[in-house]
Amino acid sequence: MEYTCNKTERILNLAENSAVLSTGEVRAKGIHHEYLRRMCADGLLVRIGRGRYMLPDAETTVHHGLASASKAVPKGVICLLSALRFHEIGTELPHEVWMAIDRRAAYPRIAIPRLRIMRFSGRALTEGMDVHTIEGVQVPIYSPAKTVADCFKYRNKIGVDVAIEALREVIRDRRCTMDELWSYAQVCRVANIMRPYMEAMA
Repeated sequence: MEYTCNKTERILNLAENSAVLSTGEVRAKGIHHEYLRRMCADGLLVRIGRGRYMLPDAETTVHHGLASASKAVPKGVICLLSALRFHEIGTELPHEVWMAIDRRAAYPRIAIPRLRIMRFSGRALTEGMDVHTIEGVQVPIYSPAKTVADCFKYRNKIGVDVAIEALREVIRDRRCTMDELWSYAQVCRVANIMRPYMEAMA
């Protein structure tokens, strides 16, 4: 019984340090995932999705969905409309988490949170991301400059007006430099598209 209580306490400590606890994290500590099922039955944890748990009284933020999505898809990067919202750029309020994954990666099968998966590759996937701590979770999110370039690249999906608004705002509020914008425009292969807008706003 003491051994069982010790493992339960260890799981609770993990959950207290991160709003979203994954099955993988528990297994990495040498604890069988069956403990998670028992703790949910006892009301010590709440299952919020496949392989993800949290404390019943855990305090969450407006970016809880990003933390949960990052735990569910560890190699994904928050992008486009969700990255704009995180950086408080523009007026879009996405109802799903926009996440970039490698073109060859398996499609994530999770119900909560709702995901909008985008396939990135090469430097467009790996460059321009920063890691932010949200509710104790390390969440990779593209920077403002990279996100603007992505918006122009995927303007047919999110609307060119959204991309222009984002570009205007990051320049006006000096959220990044023109050199950064130009660099990511080249990475995303939208330099010729962004150039006239950048020149007009410079």
